[in-house]
Amino acid sequence: MTGIGVEVGAQAARSRALAVLRIRGRALAVALLPAAVAVILLAGGSTGHLVGRGWDLARWIVTPVAALALLAAGVIGLVVARARPAVSPTVPIAEESAPDLYRLVRDLADRLDVPAPSAIALTPDCDSWLEDRTHPPHGPPAPPDGPDRDEMAALGRPPRQTAATVLVIGSPFLWWMRVGELRAVLAPVVAGTGPSAHPDIAAARRFVRGLDAAVAVASTPGRCLPLRTVCAGIGWVARLLLRGCREHATLMERGVAAAAAERAQAVDYGLRIVAQEQVGLAYAGWDRLLTRVALPAWRMGRWPSRLDAGVVAALTELSRRDRLAEGFTSRLGERPACDLLEEPGLVDEAASLLAARLFHGGPAEPGPDWAPVDWQEYPDEVVDRKWRTDAARLHRVLDTLGVRRCTADRTAPQPDGPTLARVLDHLAAPDPTRTATPTPPPQPYAAMAADGDEDAPEGGTERSLALASGLTAELAREEAAAPVVRTPAAGAAGQGPDTAFWDDGALPLFPLQPPRTPRELLADHVTAMVCCAAMDTAGAVPGLDWLDGPSLLVDGVRTTDLGPRVLSLIEDGNPVPLRTWLVECGIRPEKPVRLV
Repeated sequence: MTGIGVEVGAQAARSRALAVLRIRGRALAVALLPAAVAVILLAGGSTGHLVGRGWDLARWIVTPVAALALLAAGVIGLVVARARPAVSPTVPIAEESAPDLYRLVRDLADRLDVPAPSAIALTPDCDSWLEDRTHPPHGPPAPPDGPDRDEMAALGRPPRQTAATVLVIGSPFLWWMRVGELRAVLAPVVAGTGPSAHPDIAAARRFVRGLDAAVAVASTPGRCLPLRTVCAGIGWVARLLLRGCREHATLMERGVAAAAAERAQAVDYGLRIVAQEQVGLAYAGWDRLLTRVALPAWRMGRWPSRLDAGVVAALTELSRRDRLAEGFTSRLGERPACDLLEEPGLVDEAASLLAARLFHGGPAEPGPDWAPVDWQEYPDEVVDRKWRTDAARLHRVLDTLGVRRCTADRTAPQPDGPTLARVLDHLAAPDPTRTATPTPPPQPYAAMAADGDEDAPEGGTERSLALASGLTAELAREEAAAPVVRTPAAGAAGQGPDTAFWDDGALPLFPLQPPRTPRELLADHVTAMVCCAAMDTAGAVPGLDWLDGPSLLVDGVRTTDLGPRVLSLIEDGNPVPLRTWLVECGIRPEKPVRLV
């Protein structure tokens, strides 16, 4: 039954590929039709069959039209053939840097009786796929005439023209999964090389990808008016053909996926069920690690250089906290898939840097303002620095608003430096103009809020709203004054991201979170000031929680109840819960703290 399912899926994919190729043939026929008519008219005139004023007029009209049609078809065909389709940003893995991984994939291809992928690359995400890089601009040029070409011919190998199908593997899978689990997860992916090797499917894919690339080329801004006009015509034709191919291309890919899934049923079926559970767990840990741990570091100009190793730590911590994941820790004694790499640390570092570019928009190379950080250094280099930077920004805004530095108790000795008491006194002061609800927004925002829009204005006291607005403006000025410089990557061969084939002008491609709201900014800054006071007056230390990110350790215990107390202060102007907590922890709000 498996063989029948594979054949049905492959046949469906081939039939849809032929439909795409028929659209290409019809487009070519339409382009050649004026030339065919012109040839007939010219041949008829030269043989004396189509003579007369009417035929002469037709020849004068049709011949220039045919020439223009041929010229336009040639230009469009050249653009479609030479335009560079988009390629997913990945970290290429050379065979010499991962021979065991290549051996695993080839053995898997042999078991599935399909061609093996020509190359392997890693993506900093929890996904795996086959990427077609057979389009001519993606491949290296053929070797010139000489010993290299003669040697390849003597070995019976054709001259190397292009890169073929590339297997892209999610880098978190290599660190979290065991070798057997990785093989089971990759089985349906590698099986896709079978139908993909069919000439009709490969030709259809190249045609569709070429059209997509031609649309991108035609949409490139900054050209002169005549060239923009030509590009507009090319883009119109490419979009028209894409619309005609869209349904057939979609069904073709579904047929390829169905055939691959059917073929992979016979390989490690029982293990694949367990491995799929690990895929979901790895995704949950990866997402938590990026949003809670990596993002604060990226915002500080530091990028964790071992993100994939952090996934293992995060998921191990999740297994310790969540009884549903307890059984997953027993598998950690088996060989991890990252052992298939010769230098997993370097690969992890390259994938971590690429993740910072894709999810945050950081530079392509380390620098003074974009330095890697190890997990052992994270609390001091990221957490402590983040809190003190935020606290310093908070006091700068308070200075701008004219808030006095002295405490409310004028009989006590007044500190010389920034204190937490200054923040508490300002936000807890009575607000004579405060209302229970924020002022109704003007139209058309009021209509949006009435429809249940989640971006409704935030509540809070007048002082907290003003302070939040000041923090937002100050942060915007800092970001505008320090633009990110993006330079080409220069990693080691087989380990740096292959940035030659993708446009990084719109980074980040996958932003993790929307911009923080003013209330969130204020809560973060007040929390940072509290943490600074705890470190400087009560002996607390910064820490790293693998699931929650930066954390404050008081007497070696992670604090978990600070957030609601800060929100009570900034939203209601009620300092009692926070002051009570400060007394319980022995934190002195009237003492000056050290800022960046």
